[in-house]
Amino acid sequence: MRPFLLRLLFVLALPALLVAVWWLASDGSTNVYWPPLRTILRTFPDVWTGERLRSDLVPSVLRLLAGYAAAAVVGVALGTVIGSYRRVRAVCEPVLEFLRAVPPPVLVPVIMLFAGIGDTMKIAVIASGCVWPILLNTVEGVRAVDSVMAETARSYGITGVARLRSVVLRAASPQIFAGLRQALSIGIILMVISEMFAASNGLGFTVVQFQRSFAIPDMWTGILVLGLLGFLLSVVFQLVERRVLGWYHGPRAVSRRSP
Repeated sequence: MRPFLLRLLFVLALPALLVAVWWLASDGSTNVYWPPLRTILRTFPDVWTGERLRSDLVPSVLRLLAGYAAAAVVGVALGTVIGSYRRVRAVCEPVLEFLRAVPPPVLVPVIMLFAGIGDTMKIAVIASGCVWPILLNTVEGVRAVDSVMAETARSYGITGVARLRSVVLRAASPQIFAGLRQALSIGIILMVISEMFAASNGLGFTVVQFQRSFAIPDMWTGILVLGLLGFLLSVVFQLVERRVLGWYHGPRAVSRRSP
């Protein structure tokens, strides 16, 4: 029980300190663009009612999950192929470096030309940015598969899909999850950016509408919702990662505790 309480204290200490600093720094503020934190918190329940959560938060989360899932499938599939074959990697590497250097927000007008202004465009924008960390980390993870392990699998007749699932993807999974973690934060950013273009709902749309109507405390509540959403998604991701990579984190934790 005591280790759990200490861990909880360490987790909550910095957020509590930052909230306290924000509260004290903004307490006497008369700047319309920098309202006191108490005003923002008082406004929060009036703005984010159940109806607004359904009309703005839920569509944003669904777009994020759809784009993120599409990027995960494409990134892992292509990364596995590119990482497994040296000639494919040599051919694709210059193109990948070029496309990776293009900032995803720049592609929003281009994607709008082909996908319109609906949900398809927003999902495509999210996927176009999330795919790169997943793809590149998958390539590096597949390339780093232990040659002894690969030869052992081949000697035991483990080939094809079984080898891909049990050897290649399993060995590369820590690196793949590192890319998935990076992609999650990128996806939240692109979700907001995509909803600022020709949208009628979503968190990005709502924050911009509050800003344009000079409802500054309401705008700040939208920023808090985005932060809370990112935190909750990060917690869920960590739970999934620990479950999937239990075989990887377990021995490492034991080795760190051993003298």
